Amino acid sequence: MKPGRGVLDRVAAESHVGGCWGAAEMDFEAVAKYSALHLKPAGLSLQYGTAGFRTKAGHLDHVMYRMGLLAVLRSRQTKSTIGVMVTASHNPEEDNGVKLVDPLGEMLTSAWEEYATRLANAEEQEIQSILTEICQKEAVKLHQYASVFIGRDTRPSSEKLSQSVIDGVSALGGQYHDYGLVTTPQLHYMVCCQNTQEHYGKATVEGYYQKLSKAFGELTKQASSSGDDQMCLKIDCANGIGALKLKEMERYLPKKLLIHLYNDGTKEKLNHLCGADFVKVHQKPPLGLEIKPNERCCSFDGDADRIVYYYNDTAGHFHLVDGDKIATLISTFIKELLIKIGQTLKMAVIQTAYANGSSTRYLEETMKVLFSKAAEEKIRHMAKEEKENQKREAAKMLENTIDLINQTVGDAISDMLVIEAILALKGLTVQQWDAIYTDLPNRQLKVKIADRRVIDTTDAERRAVTPPGLQEKIDELVKKYSVSRAFVRPSGTEDVVRVYSEAETQENADSLAHEVSLAVYHLAGGIGEPPQPVC
Repeated sequence: MKPGRGVLDRVAAESHVGGCWGAAEMDFEAVAKYSALHLKPAGLSLQYGTAGFRTKAGHLDHVMYRMGLLAVLRSRQTKSTIGVMVTASHNPEEDNGVKLVDPLGEMLTSAWEEYATRLANAEEQEIQSILTEICQKEAVKLHQYASVFIGRDTRPSSEKLSQSVIDGVSALGGQYHDYGLVTTPQLHYMVCCQNTQEHYGKATVEGYYQKLSKAFGELTKQASSSGDDQMCLKIDCANGIGALKLKEMERYLPKKLLIHLYNDGTKEKLNHLCGADFVKVHQKPPLGLEIKPNERCCSFDGDADRIVYYYNDTAGHFHLVDGDKIATLISTFIKELLIKIGQTLKMAVIQTAYANGSSTRYLEETMKVLFSKAAEEKIRHMAKEEKENQKREAAKMLENTIDLINQTVGDAISDMLVIEAILALKGLTVQQWDAIYTDLPNRQLKVKIADRRVIDTTDAERRAVTPPGLQEKIDELVKKYSVSRAFVRPSGTEDVVRVYSEAETQENADSLAHEVSLAVYHLAGGIGEPPQPVC
């Protein structure tokens, strides 16, 4: 761990005031000195969401510095290491972003998301009062040791922006470890390892590779040796960090898993016509990956925390196997293992509003399905309770499966490994996996608007509260089509509204999505050309 440039030496003697350390104890001279090097652009306003902050890279220098400050306060308040990841995931290469990682590798708690937003949008003269207020409200003790782990993706802007984070950590006397180029899930993993005294694993990239590859190797030992062809996979790496890390990891993996990397960042731009989001939205293969009939393929996103699978059938038709079927494959496999070893555990699957209606109906036949952020908190609590009660003699296969999926955020690499292991163990082809249920035809579109904050939602983001009249218009449009639904939600990363539709036929799903897009454009302040019909 590196100390913050001698700032600790300048912190005044301890003086406890009302459960926190008073403003006099914080080195505001150092904060102001560094802040002058990271000035906020006039008129810029950002909001911390599920994906943290994201916008054009040139607008983020001050945000990175201030998130370094906030990470130190969060570390002192929790008495734990906090992570700061510089990435914009599936956004274009010109964008960047930052998100904080809480002690067990989970997302930043909502109360501190609000602090992040206030601090990022504060004028220079307001920074001191906001930092003081946070210390008072959260009982932050400034003498407490502070530890911050920092990681970044491969964007050209990421190295400079991560240095701004370091300046923020240094200004408040925190210690930091700069991991450099890592996937977002790897940083989450290392934060969790550090705060569990490495009971979860070794807090290094090598420790991550060893943990996952060991679990994968142990799990696939029980697979039939006749299915060698099932362990061959083409991977679109979105020209991002996933390619670099998979190349490093290959030597740890069993030889029977043959991976072929495409869009590895050596030629094209990050996320350009490739990656998980592109494949999901456009429902077609990425640029640079040629698919033979029935070949199993997958795509990561730019920071390797999302994954989708797909294939072309013998007639050349593209088939997407997305998160719904991934969740179904893994959850049903775990349930089968629990039954085999006589364990009676509660099981639930969290779905978002985007979950295909067919997947929800399929899962509800065997387990609980929950929606919304509140459901996510509930299932994490359930998992923690059941983990504590789990018998020591639980089957080794179940342990290895859990090791592969037991991340608190999405992880394309671990998801890929557990999917490949399950397919091999069950002797399934990608076509057989895809056929466990039939998705309702659906369509996702984006609508550019001036300010995404004009859209507010409820009911797990499935109904719009504002602007007035929008939900009524969507309800009216849905009634025109059989077996249909549609919803809109603001992007957490850019000024666009995401539109989702389902219907009995693809033609109807496309028409419904277009009509809802037009409603969003006209009622929520669309910019540019009006949405065009789906081709």
